[in-house]
Amino acid sequence: MKKKFKLSGLDCANCAAKMEDSIKKIDGVNDASISFFTEKMTIEADENNFNAVVEEAAKRISAIEPDCKIAK
Repeated sequence: MKKKFKLSGLDCANCAAKMEDSIKKIDGVNDASISFFTEKMTIEADENNFNAVVEEAAKRISAIEPDCKIAK
């Protein structure tokens, strides 16, 4: 399953790269990308665990840049 998300509060291109690398290391993630300029994140992961992957991604994003959130 592949899905795009809007990020709010993404202030740093370097942080976006760190977030992308961290999310790619989550079990079940096939690919991930974060665009600093468009403030969009794309995650491709196993459909059965997709919600858990997104929750873990949100935690990792907050750990790197506390003001950045996945927009709902």
